[in-house]
Amino acid sequence: MKKIEHIGIAVNDLKTASNTYEKLLNSLVYKVEEVLTEGVTTAFLQNGPNKIELLEATSADSPIAKFIAKRGEGIHHIAFEVDDIKAEMERLKKEGFIMLNDEPKLGADNKLVCFVHPKGVNGVLIELCQEIGSL
Repeated sequence: MKKIEHIGIAVNDLKTASNTYEKLLNSLVYKVEEVLTEGVTTAFLQNGPNKIELLEATSADSPIAKFIAKRGEGIHHIAFEVDDIKAEMERLKKEGFIMLNDEPKLGADNKLVCFVHPKGVNGVLIELCQEIGSL
């Protein structure tokens, strides 16, 4: 794993949360994108080398809607950038981690993504991200 790629925050209202984080970080949302595979609309903000991804559910049965119903708004996941997502998935499986995806899938911000089950990582959902252009 190369670095923390972004921190994902589950929110009820993307517009309100975007305004809040723009004021907090003194930075504008640079991208809003719907991710059909995850049932969310995302908004990205840059703060120095760091990124924040705000996630709003687009349906009541999306993972974000379920997360908010159970835990409320807040940090949903930490994403790590990787060079080879398939190799990293295999490495983690061999180390005993449980993957939530058998194969990487298309995510936001021009990335392939997969998730590591939080039960094996002290309750934290981990996302692996690979830039699609680096395949």
